[in-house]
Amino acid sequence: MNDQGFLMSDTTHISLQVTGLSCAGCAGRAERALAAVEGVKSASVNLANATGQIVAAADLPPTALTEALKSAGYPAAESQISLQLEGLTCASCVGRSERALLAVPGVLSASVNLATQSAQVRYLTGSTKPAILAKTVTAAGYPARIREDEGDEQELADQRKDKEIKTLARQTLIAAVLTLPVFVIEMGGHLFPALHHWVAANIGMQNSYLLQFVLTTIVLAGPGRAFYTKGYPALLRGAPDMNALVALGTSAAYGFSLVSTFAPGVLPAGTANVYYEAAAVIVVLILLGRWLEARAKGRTGAAIRKLVGLQAQSALVITDGAAVETPIEQIATGDLIRTRPGERFAVDGEVITGSSYVDESMITGEPVPVAKSIGETVTAGTVNGNGALDYHATRVGSDTMLAQIIRMVEQAQGAKLPVQGMVDRITMWFVPAVIGAATLTIVTWLLFGPDPALSFALVAGVSVLIIACPCAMGLATPTSIMVGTGRAAEMGVLFRKGDALQQLQEVKLVALDKTGTLTEGRPTLTEFSCAKGFERTQVLRLVAAAEAHSEHPIASAIVAAAGKDLPQADSVEAIPGYGLQAKVDCRALLIGADRLMAREGIEIGDLSDTGAALAKRGETPLYAAIDGQIAAVIAVADPIKPGTRAAIQAFHDQGLKVAMITGDNAATAAAIAADLGIDEVKAECLPAQKVEVLKQLQSEYGALAFVGDGINDAPALATAEVGIAIGTGTDVAIEAADVVLMSGDLRGVVNALTVSRATMRNIRQNLVWAFGYNILLIPVAAGVLYPFGGPLLSPALAAGAMALSSVFVLSNALRLRRLKPALKETPVAPPVVLAPSPAE
Repeated sequence: MNDQGFLMSDTTHISLQVTGLSCAGCAGRAERALAAVEGVKSASVNLANATGQIVAAADLPPTALTEALKSAGYPAAESQISLQLEGLTCASCVGRSERALLAVPGVLSASVNLATQSAQVRYLTGSTKPAILAKTVTAAGYPARIREDEGDEQELADQRKDKEIKTLARQTLIAAVLTLPVFVIEMGGHLFPALHHWVAANIGMQNSYLLQFVLTTIVLAGPGRAFYTKGYPALLRGAPDMNALVALGTSAAYGFSLVSTFAPGVLPAGTANVYYEAAAVIVVLILLGRWLEARAKGRTGAAIRKLVGLQAQSALVITDGAAVETPIEQIATGDLIRTRPGERFAVDGEVITGSSYVDESMITGEPVPVAKSIGETVTAGTVNGNGALDYHATRVGSDTMLAQIIRMVEQAQGAKLPVQGMVDRITMWFVPAVIGAATLTIVTWLLFGPDPALSFALVAGVSVLIIACPCAMGLATPTSIMVGTGRAAEMGVLFRKGDALQQLQEVKLVALDKTGTLTEGRPTLTEFSCAKGFERTQVLRLVAAAEAHSEHPIASAIVAAAGKDLPQADSVEAIPGYGLQAKVDCRALLIGADRLMAREGIEIGDLSDTGAALAKRGETPLYAAIDGQIAAVIAVADPIKPGTRAAIQAFHDQGLKVAMITGDNAATAAAIAADLGIDEVKAECLPAQKVEVLKQLQSEYGALAFVGDGINDAPALATAEVGIAIGTGTDVAIEAADVVLMSGDLRGVVNALTVSRATMRNIRQNLVWAFGYNILLIPVAAGVLYPFGGPLLSPALAAGAMALSSVFVLSNALRLRRLKPALKETPVAPPVVLAPSPAE
């Protein structure tokens, strides 16, 4: 990975699902196991959604990852898909199709059957999708479709989660029913002496112990079996986790009770007590906590499921004049598709016939439907209004904007913030430290505790093991990230890099590009004054002919004003930050800012006064020279975006400074800044100078965010602590950015800041709770308050506290789902006209 965060060509990104994670220690060990694989550049494992994100060498076999995780005790989840192929005629076809499938990152094995014309593909769950596999083998020359009996991957994942929740609920209920008699007999006897006497007289104490033994054994061997099958192997590997703590604690209570029941004589006098209820209640409460945790985790991924739900499953493809319902994975670039009123667009495309209004709020966050007609682009997942539209597919499958949004959100949700590094270092040693603390507690009580010291030691030691909760620490950060980035996506704000969440709340200044960021980027010609000896119509035609070869918004305005039938321009060359030069009708043209004329030694003359007047009005004066003589001064105006004023005011309300970096001359820039209330202006900046200007601002103000939309902004976006790209901008700018605003509205930056601050505040709350809980309650469980008349916590209460600690963290993170946008992206004022910069 290079210093701008782009994936190099010799690396690949693999996502996978990791099983068996029960606490932060598990996630840390799985992460270290992946990072140790030769060829892995970076690896992160997210406890909240049980996913791993790996950047590795392109030639790394995915089996190396699965073997590493299996050895660590956390196997990667695997999926299998069946594809129906066409065009297989020989063994060579089989080999080529298999190699194509095996080249997809995350594919473990591919077996193609020539006789049945089918393929069986086994891959790491989450690393790819069935539709991508089908598209890959189709591109290799063998049209493929997913067999109808194969379920949707997201649906299968949801089914697995639902099954897990139902299994935990069933186990909890069974354990609770079996534990209730044990709890009533043992604890009820302590609370109500009459009940104790009744049990002794009618059942007998030994029979009572035997009944408790039978019921508790069923609880531990049945619903609680997973704690032992996972905990003890982890302990033997020298990598104890949460399951190991539960297994040790309940085994100690259960083992001591067995001795008290069947061989009480080997224990010191007065210590032969049973703790069956402690072992059973611990299992019940921890299962209850995990059930609640699983339900809460399911809600943290609601944003992704909502985005996935926007994907259409099929579309009407027009072939030979007939509309045929076609599965989305079979749609190819160039297909002609018809979308009827009220339907979702299946893929990205360009409208060929028809007109309608399209609801894009699910993608951009903007509530007002957008008019679409011939030549306009439509986006997969958006909803057509009351008119039918035919459009050509331009991007399909994983290339659509919706698929890219889902991918960005998934990767941001799996990212690790810098603050997580501290948590990881602590949780790595947390479980061994807890085992050590429990051992020390037992020894201390045996040496210094009152009689019966053994009973006190057992209760305190088990309580320490059970009350410790690395889960809360491990969930504190990733759950907040998942919910926060998901809520941001619903607002039209995409965090491409998870650490931008933490960095954005630290910025002191917001630096803004102008054209396309502050303004609409759709300028119109407002002034075209010619020097003596030049005729306006002729000069405009020559200038427009040269500008027709430029993609700059100013060029579009000039060409539109000149009309059609323009002469041919030759030798057109853009001069970054200055303008362009060309030859039209054998005449040499120079078009650009006053600094271009100065560089070429061309006197502006009387037109300088006109240019100065335009600059004072907030318009950008451009000049045209023909054959070395000044010919005209040109001005274009660009309407300011409706939300710009509100956004700048919101930045100020949040205590932030605002800077504008523009290629405009100083007078124009000053007029614009005064009109909008911008604090700092850096004018007449060439594209190459933006990075230096940003570094100056960083040294003066500290951390900053830069907002831009063009190719020229990519270096600046990469230089800023947080680069924010307008979603309507260029792909290069979006690739260089940390955050993408889907709507192109500057108010999205305010919402991004709001999400960042709310998420980091939520993370801090979770961490304070998680660490505070353990720091305060582990000593209480060890009995430090007992000598001072305080309580000695029972293992059952310790289990309840532990179960609730994780639920608290998850519930607190879920509050972010109710976060409201700081500024709603609706029109707030009539557009104001400002000038675009020729250097932007």
